[in-house]
Amino acid sequence: MESKLYQDYLHILKKELVPALGCTEPIALAYAAAKCRETLGVFPEKVEALCSGNIIKNVKGVTVPNSGGLKGIEAAVVLGVTGGDAEKALEVLQNITDEDRARTKELIENGFCTCSLKEGVANLFIEVRAEGDGNQASVRLEHEHTNITYITRNGKVIYEDTHTYEDHQADKSSLNIRDIVTFADEVRIEEVKDILSRQIQCNYAISEEGLKKPWGAGIGHFAKGQGEDVRWKAIARATAGSDARMSGCPLPVIINSGSGNQGMTCSLPVIEYAYVTGKSEEQLYRALCVSNLIAQDQKRYIGALSAYCGVVCAAAASGAAITYLAGGTLEQIENTVVNTIANIGGMVCDGAKPSCASKIYSALQAAFLGHEMAMNGIRFEAGDGLVMESAEDTVKAVGHVGREGMRQTDIEILNLMIGKTKV
Repeated sequence: MESKLYQDYLHILKKELVPALGCTEPIALAYAAAKCRETLGVFPEKVEALCSGNIIKNVKGVTVPNSGGLKGIEAAVVLGVTGGDAEKALEVLQNITDEDRARTKELIENGFCTCSLKEGVANLFIEVRAEGDGNQASVRLEHEHTNITYITRNGKVIYEDTHTYEDHQADKSSLNIRDIVTFADEVRIEEVKDILSRQIQCNYAISEEGLKKPWGAGIGHFAKGQGEDVRWKAIARATAGSDARMSGCPLPVIINSGSGNQGMTCSLPVIEYAYVTGKSEEQLYRALCVSNLIAQDQKRYIGALSAYCGVVCAAAASGAAITYLAGGTLEQIENTVVNTIANIGGMVCDGAKPSCASKIYSALQAAFLGHEMAMNGIRFEAGDGLVMESAEDTVKAVGHVGREGMRQTDIEILNLMIGKTKV
């Protein structure tokens, strides 16, 4: 494999597979709030959060980790102000205390924090403003969950990121399924072992938690009860992790495409399949390269946040990696992706919440069907809906629908969720 391409793929894995404590949208709010309090220099007298529609959508129904069961934007912001550690980025709420939780509840009840929709901005946009002791501060975060672009104090700009969004991105333009499989075959294990072993350890741990205790709607427990074959064990692993994460479990998850649910969906089924079928550690690492990068390949066409449910991308990637572990050819790996997204592509995202686990359940069922079809020489033909001649063109077509075609869908979902549209 050409050296630059190899290094690009390695860089994508290192940049994207990072730990996050709790659903990444409320965590991004807490991070911006903690940074704003730090900039202000005193504890604020009041705080305001301005958010894009997708942030509001993805925070409304999810439990903020370490909050004692609180949900919503105000909870995430106020907890970030009271006890967040901005130095920890996506693990900003790791050291929250009982005192912080009690103070957060009291401040919310007293109207300490207000929230409003900010229109005409990036899909991922947060601005937190704070006032205290006659001082004002603001922190703006855009495009990525820890990408602070603007900080002010008392009207003076103390930080401004003049780079474009693209300048911050790992170069994903060269991603394609064929080269991803070549990379997985050729990668030096010592160069990915630390990244992937952390993914295995963290994501498996929260999955175990989800299977041990009654988190969320218990989709993981339900999947586990469907049978003892590897399909149900793999689906149970991923859904149990989501059960716990969406309901406030404080354990960290290694994310993919900025999402914990996507990170668990593209890793846990692959890990479980490898364990159950007796694959070696090296085979598992190579398969995780396949799943993590194929998820990125699909998501780059859609964008960070949209009305297209990202776990579909992750499930298709997981199915492709399972085909890889099962000894499938490149064509069968590509066909697994095509079969999966031709089936369930377009499932809508209506925010982060406990029912995300059921969407993972459905997406992984489609992925296993896609895998089994591919292993038996079956692939949906070009012209079947959005299926194109090649796998990569199919990924692009579905990605275009997710980014451009579903813009209005995203608006309508948000308007329903915030009560702007009545039915």
